[in-house]
Amino acid sequence: RRVHGGTTSDSTSKMASPIVSARWLFSNLPRVKVVDASWYMPAEKRDGFAEWQQKRIPGSVHFDIDKIADHSSGLPHMMPSESVFAEAVGQKGISNEDQIVCYDSQGIFSAARAWYMFRCYGASSVFVLDGGLPKWEQEGFPIETDAASVPQPATFHAVYHPQMVLSASNVMDKCVKSDERQVVDARGHGRFVGSVPEPRAGLRSGHIPGARNVPFNTVLAADKTMLPREQLQSVFEQAGVNLSKPIVTSCGSGVTACVLALALKQMGYDNVALYDGSWSEWGGREDLPVEV
Repeated sequence: RRVHGGTTSDSTSKMASPIVSARWLFSNLPRVKVVDASWYMPAEKRDGFAEWQQKRIPGSVHFDIDKIADHSSGLPHMMPSESVFAEAVGQKGISNEDQIVCYDSQGIFSAARAWYMFRCYGASSVFVLDGGLPKWEQEGFPIETDAASVPQPATFHAVYHPQMVLSASNVMDKCVKSDERQVVDARGHGRFVGSVPEPRAGLRSGHIPGARNVPFNTVLAADKTMLPREQLQSVFEQAGVNLSKPIVTSCGSGVTACVLALALKQMGYDNVALYDGSWSEWGGREDLPVEV
């Protein structure tokens, strides 16, 4: 296996955080399962799997959120059944007991979706690489470019946590008809207010009534690492989010909503659920109310 670069480092991570540094991952590489969850919007015409084959963190496996999904829903990358998830990650050599680190090629983006999925199905120790592959490379840690090795299959016992994922009817009941929970939308401001068209055809513009807007990139620094906790607190408060209430994160298709869930977890908030269908569902259904 050909490995390029690399530096030495000490273990520095505080494991109470859902985020680990590149330095920590390098120090612990033999003891963790590394998951490349790189994914791109269809319009970008990029192939996460092909890119992983060409360049990856040593020993990583590829996790495709479009394939490990419920294909019967008609919506993009919805949460799969327990058996589908267990089979897919078991074939990648991952068990419930493993310490798992997810990363992507954009900093913190689709890795947060993989992190959320692993937690939904019962993984007890799963983290996101701060700054992803770009930060790993920037800090001079090793990259693998030859053929990826085939992992030894493992057994993953998937136990779905339904309280972590809400349906459209749940959101309608808990967030629109009542104010039991509040929706925080990770889409850009233009899409949120309806001044910019949706990238997916056939969707209405606007947002779920009563939602607050925290564009996912506002919780990230310029180098795509997560902002410090104090700054994260300020971002959510300035958007009008009541952090004492349960939160439902939403976005375009359930990916960047998980970046907000990750930020909230980093801040110490656990009473967070994901609206999995997000705007791909809500914006496409005429029976659901929209605010602009």
